[in-house]
Amino acid sequence: MQTAEIARRYLDFFAKRDHTIVPSASLVSDDPTVMFTIAGMVPFVPYLQGLVPPPFPRAADVQKCIRTNDIEEVGKTARHGTFFQMLGNWSFGDYFKEGAIQYAWELLTSAEADGGLGFDERDLWVTVYETDDEAAELWKKIAGLPEHRIQRMGLDDNYWSTGQPGPAGPCSEIYFDRGPKYGRDGGPIADDNRFTEIWNLVFMQDLIADVKSKTDFRIVGDLPKKNIDTGMGLERVAFIKQGVENMYESDQVRPVLDRAAELSGRRYGADHDDDIRMRVVADHVRSSLMLMSDGVAPSNEGRGYILRRLLRRGIRAMRLLGVEGESFDALFAASRDAMKSAYPEVATDYAHISQLALGEEETFLRTLSSGTTILDVAVAKAKDAGAGSIPGDTAFLLHDTYGFPIELTLETAEDAGIQVDRTEFDRLMGEQRSRAKADAKSKRRAVADLSVYADFRAKGETVFTGYTDLRTDSSILGILVDGVPVQRAIAGQTAEIILAETSLYAESGGQAPDQGAIVGDGFELHVLDVQKPVKGLISHTVTVARGEVGVGEPATSVVDADYRRGATQAHSGTHLVHAALRQVLGQSAHQSGSFNKAGYLRLDFGWNKALSAETRTEIEEIANNAIRDNLEVVTREMALDDAKELGAMALFGEKYGDVVRVVDIGGPWSRELCAGTHVSTSAEVGIINLIGESSVGATNRRVESLVGLDAFRRFAAERALVSELSANLKARPEQLVDRVSELSANLKAAEKKIAAFEAQALSQRIPALVANATRRGEILLVAEHVGSLASGDDLRSLVTSVRGQLAAEAAVVALTAEVNGKPVAIAATTEAARAAGANAGALAKRMAGILGGGGGGKPDLAQGGGTDVAAIPAALDAVRAEIG
Repeated sequence: MQTAEIARRYLDFFAKRDHTIVPSASLVSDDPTVMFTIAGMVPFVPYLQGLVPPPFPRAADVQKCIRTNDIEEVGKTARHGTFFQMLGNWSFGDYFKEGAIQYAWELLTSAEADGGLGFDERDLWVTVYETDDEAAELWKKIAGLPEHRIQRMGLDDNYWSTGQPGPAGPCSEIYFDRGPKYGRDGGPIADDNRFTEIWNLVFMQDLIADVKSKTDFRIVGDLPKKNIDTGMGLERVAFIKQGVENMYESDQVRPVLDRAAELSGRRYGADHDDDIRMRVVADHVRSSLMLMSDGVAPSNEGRGYILRRLLRRGIRAMRLLGVEGESFDALFAASRDAMKSAYPEVATDYAHISQLALGEEETFLRTLSSGTTILDVAVAKAKDAGAGSIPGDTAFLLHDTYGFPIELTLETAEDAGIQVDRTEFDRLMGEQRSRAKADAKSKRRAVADLSVYADFRAKGETVFTGYTDLRTDSSILGILVDGVPVQRAIAGQTAEIILAETSLYAESGGQAPDQGAIVGDGFELHVLDVQKPVKGLISHTVTVARGEVGVGEPATSVVDADYRRGATQAHSGTHLVHAALRQVLGQSAHQSGSFNKAGYLRLDFGWNKALSAETRTEIEEIANNAIRDNLEVVTREMALDDAKELGAMALFGEKYGDVVRVVDIGGPWSRELCAGTHVSTSAEVGIINLIGESSVGATNRRVESLVGLDAFRRFAAERALVSELSANLKARPEQLVDRVSELSANLKAAEKKIAAFEAQALSQRIPALVANATRRGEILLVAEHVGSLASGDDLRSLVTSVRGQLAAEAAVVALTAEVNGKPVAIAATTEAARAAGANAGALAKRMAGILGGGGGGKPDLAQGGGTDVAAIPAALDAVRAEIG
């Protein structure tokens, strides 16, 4: 039974039992405390916790998930994978234990001909929470299971919670017996390899508090509405139903594994280590494909770092299979073909996904060639020295400079039989993070426990009136201070304010939040930030500038009109630049990210090379022509499918609801899905001035622009600068480029002449220095101070030239000079002098120590320096004493 068929049967089964079929949420989680959708229940947490009223009493879905905490186990076990799909059925205060158990048993054991999954009842075991007698009795009643096939487990295994105060409850898990070949008998308690978990039923019935760990908390009461949360692993069911050994050999994964085997010329099943590598490739390529289809791009931070790690582990596994060159083109195409029937977007967006993957592979293969050399040298050095580890600063250099994930360094070192000084690496990483935090302090304040918003959200969605009104009368629904609900906030405090209606725009879709105020009788609140902490709720972070404000009081949200005007200009300007980009570069130049605020916009787009000055000018001109043409801007709300049918552009990686807002500029000239605020006609944007274009990754570029009055001010400043240069250089503006080029050429010519004169002057000093050589025993010594020089290179040239004149002798040359106010010392020896025991490195180190610095080098040539110019005579005397 194919994986897609299992999913279809699951959804059909529950659809016939009055469950709303919910499409999979994005792998990029809406929950600010979770990076990815790591479990099937993540999209439903707001409903389960009572944060948001559920729109349906019961639901079913196939949810795609990413989990990388067990990444080291990928390929080694039958069930560990970073991307997986969870089949779930949900009840929000509707059916409970009996219904969940009945549905699960019926679907699993019904014949395939009747739409079931056709499991033999004799192969199924269950576990229940150790005190859940009710569940145990229901399994006996509904499934007829004997006592010994219902096993009881404790909090670690059979009790679920979010790890936060709130809903929790016991679990009941269903296991499949794979047979004696896979381990000993005795049920899941005896061997969880032979007995593979396929379905977990969570009975959410308790309210917990004082949560210290998974097993240390206090049950404080019953939930007023009991919920059901179930999850069945689609990949696990698939490999069992397909009669293969593990999930990597199932139909959605095996094609990539086979392609890896074909490219490497190795046979799957012939070598244990090679098999693991092929499974790693198959898993990581599929996971990367799915992440990129949801808009994640490789980077060095957050989600992008996880994706980059997956891609690079895949590349490394292919190298260990003997494939030195590029392989992603073939591997990703195989994964696309295996997944597109279940997720059509991987084929629709494949051009962009492929561009990201191939760009990352090309970049990392270059990184490997340079970084691997450093790592190999470090490994060899550690082994030669008998050390058991690579220094932490070497690992940090590889990570920080060459883009080597620390995990890759650890794995490579482990393969070589040594370790990495992880403590030192972590210390250096901590210092770097501290610097980054100091450089990027954010005004945003996060509340980790989102349950504080539940009562506010239960009163309904915040009504946003700001599309048409800049001032809205409302009332204060709630106040939070330091994340805790309070009744009042006083002057000087920072607080979060929840209003029933607001005209202030909350940050989203790349648009920065509005600036403005919230005012009322006797109080004035200055708005610092506007966010959406949970879906449908808008929160205003404010400082209480005057008076005292309380819950329930009338309040008016007031948008700063000048700021909003600039913000709408910038957001509409972003759409104009995007349309211009695609007109000039083609449809593959697809927006991958944006940010706009009053007077400024930046736009990231898929492209793999820098834009020429001519191309930038053309894009800027097209955008400004659209402004000149005063195109009408129309916004409409419609169903998502209708909007796509109309040709509205859904931006790659963005998430949309069933009803979307379509923004047209000039009809189809620019038609995008967008919830931001916009001008009424394009002429209101004013002017667009592209001020920058840069790389933000191997396959992404960024353009930045000033908009409106800010753009005009930049042009005015540049005009003033041109006027000043014209006056100073006595040239008309159109002549400035030639005039500056002429001056630059003259300067280079003058510098070349000066360098020639300086070289001649230095060469003229050589005979006198040679003539001043004194014999000290069998060695001829030149130890002199030559005064001030332009650079240390000049001194080095002088030293080696003097040594060249004395090459036939056993000679030592030690010269000092003052360079930029600091002493520099260089020593050189001839071959005969070295045979007599002279060492330039030791001499340079001795001089540098006296000069207040450090130095050293090879026996034939070495350099040092310091800070004490007055110590130069003493440094030369030390050389004379050493040689004498």
